[in-house]
Amino acid sequence: MPINLPNLVTLLRVLLIPLIVGIFYLPDAWMSFETKNIAATGIFIFAAITDWLDGYLARKLNQMSAFGAFFDPVADKLVVVGALIILLFLNRVDMVVGEVFAHIGYALAPKAEEFKMPTIFPVIAADDLTQRKPSKWVVRLGWTGSQPSHPFGEYVAKTLGYKKVAVFGTDYAFGYEVVGGFQRSFEEAGGQIVQKLWAPLGASDLAPYITQLKRDADAAFIIVVAASALRFPGQYRDAGLLGRLPVIGGAVIVDESILPSFGDEALGYVTPLMYSAALDTPANRKFVADYRKKYGKVPSYFSETCYTSARWISEAAKLVGGNVEDREKFMAAFRKVDRRWSVLCCFVRSRVLGHRSFPRMRNFS
Repeated sequence: MPINLPNLVTLLRVLLIPLIVGIFYLPDAWMSFETKNIAATGIFIFAAITDWLDGYLARKLNQMSAFGAFFDPVADKLVVVGALIILLFLNRVDMVVGEVFAHIGYALAPKAEEFKMPTIFPVIAADDLTQRKPSKWVVRLGWTGSQPSHPFGEYVAKTLGYKKVAVFGTDYAFGYEVVGGFQRSFEEAGGQIVQKLWAPLGASDLAPYITQLKRDADAAFIIVVAASALRFPGQYRDAGLLGRLPVIGGAVIVDESILPSFGDEALGYVTPLMYSAALDTPANRKFVADYRKKYGKVPSYFSETCYTSARWISEAAKLVGGNVEDREKFMAAFRKVDRRWSVLCCFVRSRVLGHRSFPRMRNFS
């Protein structure tokens, strides 16, 4: 391991795991139940801050390394799984809801199965959670990473007419799956992937990758996330490629959660996603109006899928009379929820506990 400050901060995050766990085993005479919760939460928040800090320091001090790019997401998995195990082992929760990154979802799913814990993922889009490695105890109420990419690959080849595409993505599960769905249908439609470049999760200096993109490609398929997504349009423009090499890609590069951060440098991007605030249905028009009134901004797919998930959980809880402690019945109730209230009720078929297709999208499960 290269000994530098960013890697030491990442190592500190790993070393905090036994501290979080150990707090719950302190004698009650030393620390009350409530104090244990507060202390463990505080340490977990500090660990989350170090997740931002190590990346910031690596960029600021120019100490980015291949080991650091590997170690950072591993440390994230260890912290999240460690916290989850202690909560489940001590029977402190009735369900687990949340998380964002695909690799974290893959780490949590086996523990959900082991402890028979209802685990709801509103945002995590890892394909295999509902395809090759489905779990009875995992409910994904959002989408799969490759799902919009399948019809998009065919659209790019047959409608946009692109035949050669260079790929640049974030080097982790979600990036691979978004690209995989696109590549499959794009090549089936006669297209060719001529290049693949991968940047570490959280990379902010994308110039070394952007400058390598093949100029003789018809378009560049981009799927970068987090800090990389915020920086890509400006750095792509600065590389002189805007208007010369069209950008297509995964929709998270310009979805409504980050689109307001950009100027004209993002004009012309073509991307697919299962939700947009522009979706013209009665339910979505009402959702968008209510959301803008309350929060003063346009809702993104994060807004829709988290709202839908919270509502779905509430409806399932009502079906079991609030008895969510009966985990078997609670999980069964998710399948019985009347979904006519859903923002996407007339657009998307049921996405619960399985890989489902969009009405205009092919099912490759």
